[in-house]
Amino acid sequence: MGGIKLNEEDTLICAGCGADIQTADPAKTGYVPSSALKRNTIICQRCFRLKHYNEVQDIPLESKDFTNKLHELGKRDALIVKIVDVFDFEGSWIPGFQRYIGKNDVLLLVNKTDLLPKSVNKNKLKDWIKRTAKEHGLRAKEVLFISAEKNSGIKEAASLMDDLREGKDVYITGCTNVGKSTFINSLIQEFGGDDEQLITTSYFPGTTLDMIDLPLDDGSRLYDTPGIINNKQMAHYVTNKELKQLMPAKEIKPRIYQLNEKQTLLIAGLARIDFSQGSPNSFVAYFANDLLIHRTKQEKAGQIYREHAGEFLNPPGKESLKDMPAFVKHSFTVKKGKTDIVISGLGWITVIEPKAEIEVYAPKGVGVSLREAVI
Repeated sequence: MGGIKLNEEDTLICAGCGADIQTADPAKTGYVPSSALKRNTIICQRCFRLKHYNEVQDIPLESKDFTNKLHELGKRDALIVKIVDVFDFEGSWIPGFQRYIGKNDVLLLVNKTDLLPKSVNKNKLKDWIKRTAKEHGLRAKEVLFISAEKNSGIKEAASLMDDLREGKDVYITGCTNVGKSTFINSLIQEFGGDDEQLITTSYFPGTTLDMIDLPLDDGSRLYDTPGIINNKQMAHYVTNKELKQLMPAKEIKPRIYQLNEKQTLLIAGLARIDFSQGSPNSFVAYFANDLLIHRTKQEKAGQIYREHAGEFLNPPGKESLKDMPAFVKHSFTVKKGKTDIVISGLGWITVIEPKAEIEVYAPKGVGVSLREAVI
């Protein structure tokens, strides 16, 4: 993929994110200074700053545009690789995904498994993933655990892709921030590509703005498609700096809390979980290790949040707190033992005993749901 890249209309495109190169408007996608056109490999200013300074420019992204691109896959004869984030499994799903891709075979890659506690029963987890995928209407040919960041499972994924594609093109798909581009970079590094081929990656949703393609050895192509935005993810309601803080970077250490009814857990300044009614119970928290969890009485929780969000309850900081949507209450009755309460993109809490009345407060728009405990 080295050298200047052209799309089908012979327009220069960014070798990092696939956006059309333009020199007119720095605020729009694909911008480069005119002097950059002389380089052998051209990446846009956004990718350049992301690669060299770990900074991201805010670019307006339309989810409907990404959805339209995904709709085209059903018209092509290809292998579809869907990547999901095991830490944000609920936020990794695209409604109606199977309808978009038609009759094409699907390989389901479950990414970021390095974040799970080592005690996790992988066979039990895989069975749960298969059942849940089926409930979402997805018929996967194979399910494989990987960690693109740690280069784990990459060889196995490549072998499965070769077995399943039978000479067809391959499309890497998924929601924003599940690790699609990181996975492709791991493939390149594993099989001899150079650094100039590496696709722009970051923590931030929406990095890949258009399809990026790589040649395969039999003449077919591998495509990294734009991430579909799932607005239920917490990532879309915090700043980029805060997103780094709330995303786990290493194995999650479960934190256990013994709660009586009318007690509350404040998850930094981002969510609140009230144990409103029930016998004394155990709550096991699975969030980024550095994310503060504060236990208090339910009657004091609102005041503590108002006075301390952005201070010892952080993230977010006070400036971004003003821009966050108001909290919305979600009420649940935990009827069975070992049930997860999931806050999409933030983490989850496992309620150990049944017959518990729980109220969860999260920013309006963020997905909150119950599921069978996965750990």
